[in-house]
Parts: sequence; structure tokens; C-alpha cells
Amino acid sequence: MTSSRYRLGVDVGGTFTDIVLVDAATGELVADKVPSDAEQPARAVLAGVRGVLEHAQVSPEQVEYFSHGQTFALNTVLQSSGARVGLLVTAGFPDLLSIGRLRLDDPIDLFTTERRPLVAETDVREIGERVTAGGRVVREPDPEEIRRAVRALVAGGVEALAVCFLHSHRFPAHEQLAARVIAEEFPQLPVACSAAMWPEEKEYERTTVAVLAAHVGRALGGYLGVLAESLRELGLRCLLHITKSNGGVCSIDRAPEEMLLAAVETLLSGPASGVAGTVRLATAAGVSRLITMDMGGTSVDCAIVDGAVPYSTESLIGQFPLILPSVEVSSIGAGGGSIVRVDRSGVLKVGPRSAGAHPGPVCYGRGGSEPTLTDAYLVCGYLDPADFAAGTVNLDADAARTAMRPIAEALAMTVEEAAEAAVSVATAMMHAQLVPLCAQHGIDPSELVMVAYGGAGPVQAALLARALNMPEVLVPASPGTLCAYGALATDMRVDLVAPATGAVTDAVLTQTWAELTAKARAWYEAQDHSLHPDVEITRWADVQLDGQSFTLPVTLDADTPSTVDALTEAFAAEYRRAYAVDLGDAGIDVRSLRVTLAASPTLPQAEWRAGAEAEAVPHLLVENGQLVKGQVHRRPGLAAGAELIGPAVVSAPDTTVYVPSGFAARVDRFGNLRIRTEGSARA
Repeated sequence: MTSSRYRLGVDVGGTFTDIVLVDAATGELVADKVPSDAEQPARAVLAGVRGVLEHAQVSPEQVEYFSHGQTFALNTVLQSSGARVGLLVTAGFPDLLSIGRLRLDDPIDLFTTERRPLVAETDVREIGERVTAGGRVVREPDPEEIRRAVRALVAGGVEALAVCFLHSHRFPAHEQLAARVIAEEFPQLPVACSAAMWPEEKEYERTTVAVLAAHVGRALGGYLGVLAESLRELGLRCLLHITKSNGGVCSIDRAPEEMLLAAVETLLSGPASGVAGTVRLATAAGVSRLITMDMGGTSVDCAIVDGAVPYSTESLIGQFPLILPSVEVSSIGAGGGSIVRVDRSGVLKVGPRSAGAHPGPVCYGRGGSEPTLTDAYLVCGYLDPADFAAGTVNLDADAARTAMRPIAEALAMTVEEAAEAAVSVATAMMHAQLVPLCAQHGIDPSELVMVAYGGAGPVQAALLARALNMPEVLVPASPGTLCAYGALATDMRVDLVAPATGAVTDAVLTQTWAELTAKARAWYEAQDHSLHPDVEITRWADVQLDGQSFTLPVTLDADTPSTVDALTEAFAAEYRRAYAVDLGDAGIDVRSLRVTLAASPTLPQAEWRAGAEAEAVPHLLVENGQLVKGQVHRRPGLAAGAELIGPAVVSAPDTTVYVPSGFAARVDRFGNLRIRTEGSARA
């Protein structure tokens, strides 16, 4: 590498922590993977950063930018391992979280379990205050009542507080008063007020955001504090950034009160940056319509990209709704470390339980005893034991076969047949998730390209593409570390929302969007934005028909005036696209107004430079229950334009690519492996 300035991207996953070092002038990169540390995630990040810098012979002072995605906040929520949260609500609404939306996740499941809120019923306190929907104060809150409630909660073991009063998204004064009273009594107690976190209607969802922030905030702040201190001790002098659920980045160095909002903004940090990095690479390769497939050790994350990164305000974190704009990602509990088992009914299952980083798959030789999907891959010959993870991990094929044998006996199959059946089950699980997802978007998967990344994605991708009748699979040059690359390639982004108050007029639209734009620009100026110079601001709104209860997101182009007529016209087009119905003379109801500021980074993309070409090695694979002859290719030695025919295995330092029979592959000028049905390999 020749440049004197570099950028570091990191993604902390459940099994591995990925690190990418990119030359800021040429775009050339060096990548590495280290096992994640569930107890101290920052320790794995530090080890990976130190290792990649030493390998590239780059000093920490030469790093001009650091950004990282993480699963720390998400895992804290899923494991309920954060702070014990107390909740203050308007008198008469103590069951707000328990009732939720009165919707069953699966209406025909007779064994569905009851929702378990993050706040216990005994940790909820009712406060005698009330504001009407129109803003009339019915009852002022009593500061002494708030003090008594908080004292009792703290005495009972509560470690953080969430506050959500009725209609506070429009009239936050009572929440603000409560926050001041609590700060006087307990200045070190984290307090998340719903209107300060996300001022949008929907009491249950807004309360959930505040509770999630209180639950995760202190833990995330502690993790980021340790990480920042460790990186400074290592010698990094640049500002440090973290990726957000909306596919953007922000500075790690934030005030304590801002850390609460950061806690919910970063819940889907890792998957979001992966989608952002994928879109950047795919666009350079001429692909604009695609399905992302990020398959790691514990899950598969998929997103449908139809020309732009998809966003949603209806994401789920486990069983909890997240109404902040987030990259729309669908997760499936089947990763490379997913446990393969036969249930009591004799049915073969894959996941959702995972072997994780430790002990990991049986073939890793780290003490694992239950067979995983990775063990099935190895038995089927889809992995190359001689060159797995650049030789840093020794795969024990005999141990994998031994682990799969009880599965085979339970199914009255050979070990090879059982392993291939496990892979087929994983493919079916992904197929069952993606077909309805495409239907919801009105998209035929046969019109899209699958972009596979993560450590296990390129192994499974061609099989899934064949099941979905998709024409092509694109495997990036460094798929195992794409989320880490995405942390560098993503925009600096902020989303802001304001409730639409009263009758929406042209003046209201103009003023509200102007105020939100000013806040967004102030946020941008407070960031280290020198490497993100290109700013784009988008105005959008949540609009529904008069009398209806569900909104559609409506965006106005930069050249479109901020008028009710323009918004109505844009909504009519979106309504027609979504429901195939014309509005006619129906009126519109604007519920929220939003602004998004996105600033693109300056980051070149290097063209592929292959190393010394290695001769293909004969290799046996299992297909349709039979052993077939194939070849193993070393990806670093495949030059741009190189072509190969399946069945084949392509081993790379960060992943393995399986090209089944009936498929052919070609390396494009960026090092992407383009896999298509045989006879159509030239994309």
C-alpha cells in the first residue's frame, strides 16, 4: 500500500469481528477476521485493529477515519441484560407496554407466548398529569409525586428510567419537568424521555423507544468508552464513528444524554452497514436491483434493494417495535454455526440455536459436540480443509462426519445424505422467508441479482438463487468483511421527525421542514464531516387518507415546492403504486413530517489485482446424494476475466464460494465473482 492515509472499518458480529483497512487514495484494502469476545467486545476490536495495522505495516497515526458496526446493543436487548428500567406514565395507563397493540404475532398459533415487556409491572409508576390531544392542560404534574415515585423505584433496584406521558410528542413540557425533577434528586440516573428520544405519535411505540434507550444506554456508553480509550492507547488520533440502524454513521464522542438516543439508533448497526456497503459495490458493478444475503455464524440478514437502500419505520427488535427509520432487513435464524438436529417428531431442523464463536462448529476443534450447518458444508465438500480462512483454522472432516452420524442414523440416511439434507433445510428456510418478502414489495425475485456476503453466504447463495429462480449471484471481492467495509462506505446520516400539528397548510409544511432542516445541518456541523462533503437533504412525510389508520411514506424531490398540493400529488402516486387505487376526491391526513440529511463519503474503489495463479486442485463434492468430481480454485489467484465451471469450490481468506453443477462463474474487473447458470456466465 502506498498512501500515507488510511481508513479503518470494523464490524462486531456474534462469531467473528471483521476489520478492513482501506487506502484512502487508491481504495485497496487489507482485511482480517478475529473471533468475537462476547464478554468484552472491545477486546476483540482492539486485537483485530492491531493485527491488521501490523500486517499492512501502517502506523496508527496514519489512520484518518475509524467507523464500526456492532451487535452489542442488539444483543443486550435480546438477552435482556441491560439496566433494570423503571417507567413513569400518565395516571390510568400502567398497562401500556403489556397491552401493546393487542395484535398476535401469529393469530393461528394456539401456543403463542405472552409478550414480556422490558419493564416489570412492579417497576411502573403512574403520575397524576394530563394534557389533551389539543394541548389543554387538565392536570399539572406534582414534582413531589414524581420524587416519591422515583425514590421508591431506585430503592427497589431500578437502574435507569423511561418517561412517557400522553400526547408528549406534541406537548413535551410535562416530560421535561419530570426529567428536571429526577436530575435534581438523582443526577447520575439515566433518564430517557419519549419526546426527546423520538417525538412521534403512537404511545406504545414511543414508550418502547424510551425503554430501549434506558435499558441499553449505560451499557453501550460503557462499551464505547472502553473502546475509545483502548484505541487512543493504541495510537489512533482520528475521530471515532459508529454506524446506525438507518445506514448512516455518527461520532462515538457524544454527551451522556446523547448516548441514550445512540443506544436505539444503533440497534441494527451491523446489518445496516452491510446493506450500505453492498449497494455501493453493486452500483459500481452495474447492478441496481438486488437481494442482499448476509449469512454469518448465527443468522441470515436479507434486504430487497430496488434502486435504493430500503428503509422502514416498522422494524422489530426481537418482539419490540422500533419506529426510528432503519434499513429494512429481514433476519432468519440459520447461520453457519446453527445447530442441526432431529426433533421429537423425527423432523430435521436447522437453528435457531447456534454454536457461536465458542465452541463453534465441531470441525473447528474447539470443543463443540453438536453438528452445525458448517459441519454439513464440510461433509458435503463445499469447504476446502486445506485452505479454510487462509489456513488459520484447521477443519477436522472426520469430526464433522462423526457429529453428523447420529443425525444420519435418526433419518435412516448416509452421513453425506444427512448433511446435504441439512443444507436443503437451510435453503428452504431462507426461501420461505424471501418469497413472501418479495411479494410484499410486489417484486419477482427472478428479476433481481443476489449479492452474497458474510462468512457463510457465498457457500449457500447459489443453492438459494436456484430455488428462487434468480439469474445471478454476485459475490464481492471480500464478502466475509463486507459489513466492515460498509462502515466506511456508508453516509453520514441523521433522521428527524416532528408531529404535524393541527391543519397542515403550505406555511406549516414550509416552517416545519425548515426547522428540521436547520436541526439536521446543526447536527452535521457538529460531526467530523470533512470526509463526507456531499450533503443531500430529503423532505418526506407520513400521510394517510382521512379516516384511515395506516400511513405511507411520501417523499418530495428537492425541486418540488413545500405545498399541500405537491404533497397530495405525491401521495396519490404512492397510494396508486401500493394499492392500485386512485384517490379520487378523498382528502389526506398528514401525521408526521420528516427530514433526512445524508452526506456521502469520498472513498475510491480499487480494481481487482490478482496474485500468483494457483493450479486448480481435484475435489469431491456431494450433489443429489452422490459424490461428484469438481475442483478447488484459490480466489486470490483468479484474475479479472477468469472463468470456471461448476461443480467447484473457490476458497478465499474470508469465505468459501460454492459453485454447483449447472452454474458457471466469471471474475469481473472489481474482483466480484459473477455466478450464473452455465452458458450465461458472461454478465
